[in-house]
Amino acid sequence: MLRFPIVILLFMVSFSLSCSTPSWFPLKKGPPHKAKTKELLNKEVVIIDGEEYVKVTNPKTSEGTGQSPYLYIPVNEYLSRTETFVTSIPPSGATEKGTSTSMSQTLPDSVEKEVFHVSHPSLMSQEPKRKVVLTYFDDRSTQTDETYGDWMAEKLTREVSQRSQRILFIDYQLVKEFLEKGGYVLSDLETPKVLRLLDQAFGIHALVVGHLSGPYVFTTKTIKDRDEMAKAILKVETSIVDTLSGKTLKTLSATNPIIASREKGTYSEEKAKLKAIDLAISDLSKALTRELDSLDWFCRVAKVEGEDIYMNAGRLTGLRIGDMMEVFRSSDLDEKGEQKGKIQISGFFGIDGSMGRLMDGKKPDVNDILRLSKGKGT
Repeated sequence: MLRFPIVILLFMVSFSLSCSTPSWFPLKKGPPHKAKTKELLNKEVVIIDGEEYVKVTNPKTSEGTGQSPYLYIPVNEYLSRTETFVTSIPPSGATEKGTSTSMSQTLPDSVEKEVFHVSHPSLMSQEPKRKVVLTYFDDRSTQTDETYGDWMAEKLTREVSQRSQRILFIDYQLVKEFLEKGGYVLSDLETPKVLRLLDQAFGIHALVVGHLSGPYVFTTKTIKDRDEMAKAILKVETSIVDTLSGKTLKTLSATNPIIASREKGTYSEEKAKLKAIDLAISDLSKALTRELDSLDWFCRVAKVEGEDIYMNAGRLTGLRIGDMMEVFRSSDLDEKGEQKGKIQISGFFGIDGSMGRLMDGKKPDVNDILRLSKGKGT
């Protein structure tokens, strides 16, 4: 009597294994985050304003219409239409988010009409980058055994760099070494003389200085479970100083909401501090990015040697071979001012310098101001 049900049970199991697993079966797919990671394997993912985008090849580039060679597709949209897109291949050995690729991929002709453009102002803009140096923050915390100023300045630099591709941060250590070799001390950093020197030598448009107060921690213990609970508050203030005029363009500050930093249990104080820092930096980076993005761009003539003219901005700034630069007097920052001539970029040198030759007008002088003409190079 028992053999018959057992035979039936064995038959059902073997039949179910021989068929494709139904969509409702819980073991068919892993958790959503694992499936998502698998589908994005070997894909180049970038972060823009805190959102993830997949970098794909633009098939219309081959038409010679001057379009961008790449498109940036939101991750969720990419995953819903994976077969539509083709991912671009980073340079050999380059990796991003722990992935790498070594094989080129092609785009079928039938896909071309289905690919659409996801525009983003900071990525699609061809504007040159504003050079900025962000100093380490003055730590005004009462806790002498803990300092957060240098770490928070570096964290803020990374946050702003992720939010905008129109800003180029100059390494603060490089600037410090340059000033020390010239006999200057860090207390001279905000003086008009040193600011002009940073403008002329590095092409730096603005200096960001700041200080922080905190994080201050408040701890309590609940009566019920006697677990320690901690909250922290932090205030960060920054000033944007124009290197050309020496004037403070804007003062920004951010304070985290104390209730949002609440942590409970083991190491609650340290966790609350880190959360307060993250919240304050995130808030400050948004405002700082907007202000730095709006800075007026220009560079300077660094040297004139025969027919060759050297400029203190180059490839890292976003300039390209063939770009035409308009020359203005060193004391004239108004775009409507008298134009002295035009220079066409012919090559690059150093970390971020370029060289070119006069195409029209008078030969420029050292420290003359250069602005990018509307016609871009390649």
